[in-house]
Amino acid sequence: MNKKDTLTISSYKVKQNKHYSKTYNIICSLIVLLAVFTTGCKKDDFDGEITGVCPVVVSTDPMDKAVDVVTNKLISATFNTDMESSTISKTTFTIKEGTTFVSGTVSPTEDGKFFTFDPDVDLLPFTTYTGTITTGATDTLRTAMVSDYVWTFTTIPRVTLSENPTLSGTTAGGGDFAQGSFVTVTAVPESGFTFANWTDNGTVVSTSSSYQLTMAGNKALVANFTEVTAGNFAISLASSPAAGGTTNGAGSFAAGTPVTVTATPNVGYTFVNWTEAGAIVSPSSSYSFAVSRNRSLVANYTLIPVAQLAVVLSSSPPAGGTTTGNGSYTAGASVTVIATANNGYTFTNWTDNATKAIVSTSSTFIFPISVNTSLVANFALNSYTLNVTATNGSVVKNPNQPTYNHGSTVSLTATPNQGYIFSSWSGDATGSANPLTVIMNSNKNITANFIPAPTVGPAPINLGSSADFGILTKSGISTTGVTVINGNIGVSPAAATAITGFGLIMDSNNQSSTSPIVTGKVYASDYAAPTPAKMTTAVSDMETAFTTGNNLVTPAPIVALYAGDISGRTLPAGLYKWSTGVLITNAGVTLEGGPNDVWVFQIAQDLTVNSGIITLKGGAQAKNIFWVVSGQAILGTNTDFSGNILSKTLISLNTGAKVTGRLLAQTAVTLNTSTVIKP
Repeated sequence: MNKKDTLTISSYKVKQNKHYSKTYNIICSLIVLLAVFTTGCKKDDFDGEITGVCPVVVSTDPMDKAVDVVTNKLISATFNTDMESSTISKTTFTIKEGTTFVSGTVSPTEDGKFFTFDPDVDLLPFTTYTGTITTGATDTLRTAMVSDYVWTFTTIPRVTLSENPTLSGTTAGGGDFAQGSFVTVTAVPESGFTFANWTDNGTVVSTSSSYQLTMAGNKALVANFTEVTAGNFAISLASSPAAGGTTNGAGSFAAGTPVTVTATPNVGYTFVNWTEAGAIVSPSSSYSFAVSRNRSLVANYTLIPVAQLAVVLSSSPPAGGTTTGNGSYTAGASVTVIATANNGYTFTNWTDNATKAIVSTSSTFIFPISVNTSLVANFALNSYTLNVTATNGSVVKNPNQPTYNHGSTVSLTATPNQGYIFSSWSGDATGSANPLTVIMNSNKNITANFIPAPTVGPAPINLGSSADFGILTKSGISTTGVTVINGNIGVSPAAATAITGFGLIMDSNNQSSTSPIVTGKVYASDYAAPTPAKMTTAVSDMETAFTTGNNLVTPAPIVALYAGDISGRTLPAGLYKWSTGVLITNAGVTLEGGPNDVWVFQIAQDLTVNSGIITLKGGAQAKNIFWVVSGQAILGTNTDFSGNILSKTLISLNTGAKVTGRLLAQTAVTLNTSTVIKP
């Protein structure tokens, strides 16, 4: 017999006759054994044969071409006959991934036909493995397999999740899932963070914290979170159940920012409502609000019952308006859907989401349902006109357009004609900010108002003998830090002890003193004569100058200009009067005029300068500028100020402030690393 001819052992017939002798039976047995070892597997043609079977693999687990095999699988093979366990080992029973052998343990069972391969470590996900049982495996009669048995299988794919940056949030939903199945993963930000998006190998795949994907091989998803900017509020979104749908609109926003969040149901679900801390905040899948606090919103979905039909509604654009009427309905039911436009939008029509065809132009649409229906409520953004008028000046619009969309901003800059000053806005705008930012939320008509500039300036205020001082007060002068003063300083009726921080050194005549930080003399009411009389006169002249300056009415004053905020303005010489305080911000103020022009500012309350600069143009001089302040004069850090301050109360200079002028206070002057230069 040719050994290549068979996979099945041929049997040898031995006549079953009880009269055959024992010797004959023994001879036959020897013949059978000899045939096995010399001719391989074979089969005879006699009736009543004794059958011997060639060893073959009849099944494996996993089977050939199996997919979605679990990674901790115990691999097994079943033979058609009892096998010699010593020949079933890791050399004859192997598992490979590519060209790499998998380490594992091969074990027999009580059933001599069944053997297992137990990998030392779990198999890799979504990886194809090749199993082989070689011809080195023999049965208990030492008959070898005619050829190697080879089969392949592929493990189940895996979803792995991570967070970026670490500790910025938590994720859920990862694991092993069958190829082609739906998987939902979720991301929840930690306090101080907001969810940004899901990425796969660096590519954004979803901006919803609840993301449903179809398994197609291994997925390594990263949930990206963004730190909430200081001063902003966090809007966090979630879906319930997680597989019900997706959301959009989470993030970090400044107070007052308009935000629209949207919810989109997955197949088999309908949107129910938005809730916050369990309370319903909107029944519409598009929900708009102005940010005023941290918010954690949940989009709620429900499964569509069997034999019912879904109505899914959305808004376009999402901020355009809200909808009601989504849900599940019995076939043939009458459905009413309603669209409500948000402020700044107008409803246009309902369209079929699939065909894009218009189905109704009424915001309330009633129809009998016969199929699953997805409708879009379409809204148009309103547009408005902006008319600006100006006399004795001009206004530039930026941008300059015939119409403006709702919510857009326009900058208006007013420029006076020669001989005029811009004063205020009227009509659909108020105040004196220039440029003015206009938010377009309706048709607007705005007028820029200009007033004549002073044609005759006031006369300089006579300071009398108080003009001899860079700083003159009634109750005290104090300094900290490295202060520099160029000019005389003095106090009266307060004594020299009210001058602190100067390291005074008495002159030999006891009529004055000096200081390392003062270029000039220091005077006090308790110094030797004639100083007391000199100081009394100087203080009296200071008070008279204040009264004179505060009561000036000629030329006619410009009243309440810019509501007291002269920041960023250019002012010609003249008399200016406010019943309020005056503010100069970092933008500073420019005084433009000739060397003999005079500015008098009558301020009924405080003068506040926030690190601004007084810029002099055209030859204007600090000695001709008079700030008559009935309240306090507060000069902020690093202010660069020009002019004479006549204050009814306190004058305070913060760190680094510089004054080219005089500080004449009827109470005290405080300095902090300041510079005062008497003009």
